[in-house]
Amino acid sequence: MEEKKINMHRRNFVRALSLGTAHLLFSNSLYAGQSRYASSNPIQKVKLGKSGLETTLLGIGTGVHAGNRTSFLTRQDKNKSIDLLYHAYDKGIRFFDCADSYGTHGLVAEAIKKMDRSDIALSSKIWVRGGGIPEPERPDADIVVDRFRKELNTDYIDLVQIHCMVEENWTETQKKQMDILENLKAKGIIRAHGVSVHSIDAMEDAANSPWVDVIHVRINPYGIAMDKPEPEQVVKVINKLHKSGKGVIGMKLVGNGELRDQSEKIDHALRFVLGLESVDMMIIGFEENAQIDNYLARTETALTELRG
Repeated sequence: MEEKKINMHRRNFVRALSLGTAHLLFSNSLYAGQSRYASSNPIQKVKLGKSGLETTLLGIGTGVHAGNRTSFLTRQDKNKSIDLLYHAYDKGIRFFDCADSYGTHGLVAEAIKKMDRSDIALSSKIWVRGGGIPEPERPDADIVVDRFRKELNTDYIDLVQIHCMVEENWTETQKKQMDILENLKAKGIIRAHGVSVHSIDAMEDAANSPWVDVIHVRINPYGIAMDKPEPEQVVKVINKLHKSGKGVIGMKLVGNGELRDQSEKIDHALRFVLGLESVDMMIIGFEENAQIDNYLARTETALTELRG
């Protein structure tokens, strides 16, 4: 038994060395170094905490280089973007992540015409801060969500989040919108609600809030485009989120695209995030069909290694 335990720690240590994050392993609560997922299938179904949502481990984000209702997908040829979204679906991806500031609702609505709506999860986010979207007005969440449903041509939205919170007390300043979203969930207009955060204080606030069903967190082993440059500080809060039953969606795995041409670091990032045991699923912002195929293969390899 003792030898088995030593071998396990040795394997974890070797994995950590390859990541450049060996220091994380000195606390087992930070880096498990193994997979909690049922298989090595990158499109296996996973549950997002206690939210009731179930979708694929790998999802597609539509907010590449996004802002003011434009993004990579809205700027390139429309047919290419729709084909990309459908290619993701054809390969088994069932989670499509949008936001008001991305401007991609129309593209997704067009793409999902050829999809089984009951089999996919649509996520979007409302923007309540200054800038970010063209209009200066910030209507209440019920008005915004009604517009989202029309733009997405859907009766309901699986997940609606408050976008890009940075305040340490956002659960107080956004209480009105939170109550509205709670009411929309009770009516079945949305299935779950939550937040995406861009500061460690906002993440801590989310961890302490029973209102948060699902949260987007920025996580990679290199501290790039994260709420803190030290991964261990972020992981501590992510573990707290997971333990409280919130669905945790990992984003910025390749450092907001900064690592896109560094193959080894991409593999390290995938193994790192999948080995935390506190991230339920991941979203990647794809720009072309080949990237989808590539990340599906990389994710399968990472899961296989972690399960080994």
